[in-house]
Amino acid sequence: MTRSGIRRLIAVGALTATGALVLAGCGSGSGFSDPGASEGSGDLTSSDDGLKILIGSSGDAETDAVNAAVAAWSKESGVQATVSTASDLPQELSQGFAAGSPPDLLYLAPEALAGYAENGSVKAYGDLLGNKDDFYPSLVQNFTYDDQFYCAPKDFSTLQLIINKGIWDAAGLTDADIPTTWDDLASVAQKLTADGRVGLAFGAEYQRVGAFMAQAGGGLVSDDGTQAVANSPENVEALDYVKTNLAQGDFAFASDVGAGWGGEAFGKGLAAMTIEGNWITGAMSSDYPDVDYVVAELPAGPSGQGTLQFTNCWGMAADSPNQKAALDLVEYLTSSEQVLSFSKAFGPMPPVQSAAEEWKSENPTLAAFLTAADYAKSVPTNDGIASVITDFNSQLESLKTGDPQKLLDTAQSNVEAVVG
Repeated sequence: MTRSGIRRLIAVGALTATGALVLAGCGSGSGFSDPGASEGSGDLTSSDDGLKILIGSSGDAETDAVNAAVAAWSKESGVQATVSTASDLPQELSQGFAAGSPPDLLYLAPEALAGYAENGSVKAYGDLLGNKDDFYPSLVQNFTYDDQFYCAPKDFSTLQLIINKGIWDAAGLTDADIPTTWDDLASVAQKLTADGRVGLAFGAEYQRVGAFMAQAGGGLVSDDGTQAVANSPENVEALDYVKTNLAQGDFAFASDVGAGWGGEAFGKGLAAMTIEGNWITGAMSSDYPDVDYVVAELPAGPSGQGTLQFTNCWGMAADSPNQKAALDLVEYLTSSEQVLSFSKAFGPMPPVQSAAEEWKSENPTLAAFLTAADYAKSVPTNDGIASVITDFNSQLESLKTGDPQKLLDTAQSNVEAVVG
């Protein structure tokens, strides 16, 4: 696996790992602020202090882009601002909060929000944003805790179907054959499975399999986050569908074809199709530039269209002495012009609706990723859910020969412990 591929694998797996580590650092006795010490979205602090920004970067392109944007804002505002790139973001955030010297702004994952909000470490400033109504509603929901909109989404990604055009054409398939239903997907996967190649490969994890659960009308928790629904009939139907196709050999988990993630299986020709997010574009251009591919919306399931979305926000420290300047910087970084610039620099989709048409115009072959914003579901954000998902992922590895109902019953117990 190439170094770039490894970085991509780490990035797509960071969702669970980040949440687990960050929340672990937010436990009792951590030295964090007392719960409720700076809660709410009331008056913001103001001082002559400069701003410290801590990010977890996907690579040089992202680091350079954020540095350039912050430098431009700093020159315009007259406020000094310094960007640091964490080598281990969860650990460095935990240490900063514990020492009473957290960054003013920080990358914050949805599943980490509850822990930080509970102990009063982060500020709920979302309702103070001048552009708050421009963010996609589903992204706002990602960062809403106890009915408070905490932080501005910085960008987002969705999962869609990636098709190897060369293999597709060679199999005699056309645009009319792009699957729109589960039956269609199973059918084309069967036709594309040949010569040591599987029709469809994806990661053995909720962050991929969860798309089928969404298409069946299921998920790990209810839409309002208050009930565990992991062992619902809808989820059983989804996992039964995946298991059937795994057993037939037309679907495969990436690890079962010798790949570290779906993008590698796809790029190496071990799979004709994969399910990945728009981050795959960078891996394809750098590692597999000769592979011609098409991005299509995932087919609808029994409950209609469904997929998963992934995002982070600009968290603001409750103890920041200069929150007014921090808010101004966030509004600058999430302006339509700036998020489009970030998209060009390192690939994420803009989180604001005002940038949608321009992004689609500039990225017509990737439009399916952004179209999914209308129906994508988020990974649960309940406090402690990251460890539950980690356990669920380990169970999914045996889905091909396992019992979906038993697997989901185990997940149900674990989710209940978190939601309850």
